[in-house]
Amino acid sequence: MKKLIPFIALLFLVNCSTSAQKKESKKKYAVNKTNTEWKKELNQMQYYVLREAGTERAFSSALNKTEEKGVYACAACKTTLYSSEHKFDSKSGWPSFDRAIEGNIEFYVDYKIGYARAELKCNTCGGHLGHSFDDGPKTTGKRHCINGVALEFVPAKK
Repeated sequence: MKKLIPFIALLFLVNCSTSAQKKESKKKYAVNKTNTEWKKELNQMQYYVLREAGTERAFSSALNKTEEKGVYACAACKTTLYSSEHKFDSKSGWPSFDRAIEGNIEFYVDYKIGYARAELKCNTCGGHLGHSFDDGPKTTGKRHCINGVALEFVPAKK
């Protein structure tokens, strides 16, 4: 019996972690399309990042260096997500912001790589944007590390 207790405890822990990893957001989004529809509208990399929760290569996005005033919208549904005034150079290789436009981002716990990370999704279409970290500037302490391919920059009108 004493040898059986550690085995049962191990089974319990494995079962808890795998069931936690299977939890996906069941939220109904305002923009809801089939995979076929998304594939017609998005290029291959956008589909990989936004619909399959992929990650683009660091330093590959032109938006990483964009310093113009304007807003950043979801590349899939065009919902405005971030303002240029909250963008900063985190030196991480991805566009980074210390906060999102209120109500337009969904925070979701992602266990895909074996530990909890705060995933960021578009609150309108559920598109994967990136992750949130607690190593941002003093203003909020947050760093929203966003795949540039998941965003479209809209310059401010002059």
